[in-house]
Amino acid sequence: MNQFTWIGIVLILLGIAFVLVSILGRFFTFEGIPNWLIFVYSSDNFYFATSPILILISMIVLIFKCLTN
Repeated sequence: MNQFTWIGIVLILLGIAFVLVSILGRFFTFEGIPNWLIFVYSSDNFYFATSPILILISMIVLIFKCLTN
């Protein structure tokens, strides 16, 4: 497998991890975790978890891939 495939697999696994964190966010509070590591938004019955680090890594990989073609 090439390098881009491995990056894709890692990003998919990170995405699955953050989906699980959002599900766990319904039952546990993540007050001790800094916002730059994970951000959980909850409103009524809606939960959304993301990571600014994951977004930044995705943007860097996308820009790098676009510039190298």
